[in-house]
Amino acid sequence: MIDFRYHIVSLISVFLALAVGIALGAGPLKETIGDTLTGQVQALRDEKEGLRTQLDETGGDLAAEEAFVSASGERLLAGTLTDRRVALVLIGEVPEEQVTALTERFGQAGATVSATATVNDTWTDPALATYRRTLAGTLVSYLDEPPASDAGTDTELAEALVAGLVGGDSASPDALSENASSLLDVLAEGDQALVTFAEDVTQPADAVVLVAGAAPEATGPSATAEETPDGLGPQLALVAAAERLAQGVVVAGAAPSDDALVAAVRGDDELADATTVSDTTTVSGQVTVPLALAADIGQQPGHYGYGDDLTVLPPAVQLPPVDRSPALPDAGGGAGDVPDSTQDAGDTTSGGEG
Repeated sequence: MIDFRYHIVSLISVFLALAVGIALGAGPLKETIGDTLTGQVQALRDEKEGLRTQLDETGGDLAAEEAFVSASGERLLAGTLTDRRVALVLIGEVPEEQVTALTERFGQAGATVSATATVNDTWTDPALATYRRTLAGTLVSYLDEPPASDAGTDTELAEALVAGLVGGDSASPDALSENASSLLDVLAEGDQALVTFAEDVTQPADAVVLVAGAAPEATGPSATAEETPDGLGPQLALVAAAERLAQGVVVAGAAPSDDALVAAVRGDDELADATTVSDTTTVSGQVTVPLALAADIGQQPGHYGYGDDLTVLPPAVQLPPVDRSPALPDAGGGAGDVPDSTQDAGDTTSGGEG
């Protein structure tokens, strides 16, 4: 049984050990401990300074490389997309500076950005599934080539957006068709607009570039979770619609950490011919996007970036001049009556160049 004497002995042992430690620390071990701690602190300081120096040097090298790519980008891009019109479709949160940089690069390539469309959260909000289904029923009536009746809401909405962006008036190719304008108006209408446009869209695009940014936080189970494990059904439907209706398509990730859509496209057998670019946060990625689009229009799709199974630089492509002549009334001629110049531009099969 533990008695009072045991407690006394235990307390005396504790205080004795403490006293011995203080005596040794203040006496013979004082300088040794102090020198050891001082050496360790100095070593950590030196390591920190070394890492800071390396970081500064790496940052300087990276800045120099980016400056070189930026300066050479204009020469690389010159003439690659002459007179083409490009619609930017922003999915998720894409920083404004990246949109500006891409717009500038398309300008250097000779193209113009005919529309900048931001796909809002309402496009995928599970709480608005019924609203989207009803809206899609209205939009289908404006489509020249409606999808199959069992295509689903995601496909119908995607076809509506892309058809609105690329739908030109056959009699006046520099203007949107009446149906295309109606599609965009319905999509952007009201407090629950599915799409927001940075400016009025007045001209049809030849090609579409989808830029995937950071996805907003999920507010509930995805309405399309059964279609794709990662809930990317609506976004993949947009890619598929662009592939079908536009002359050229590029899917780009706004950052390496936001490349879920890019990875999904690369892994989708039905989108095997889609062109992707990994990263638009860097100058090299921003220069690559117009080059990749030119290659895609020239029927040379690919996956571009840094990593396994990726190509760093798209191939050089010489695209035929854009022909925006108004469509002539059908005189009853067959396919053999199509001029050779139209057949030669087989890489530009729809949109404003027709």
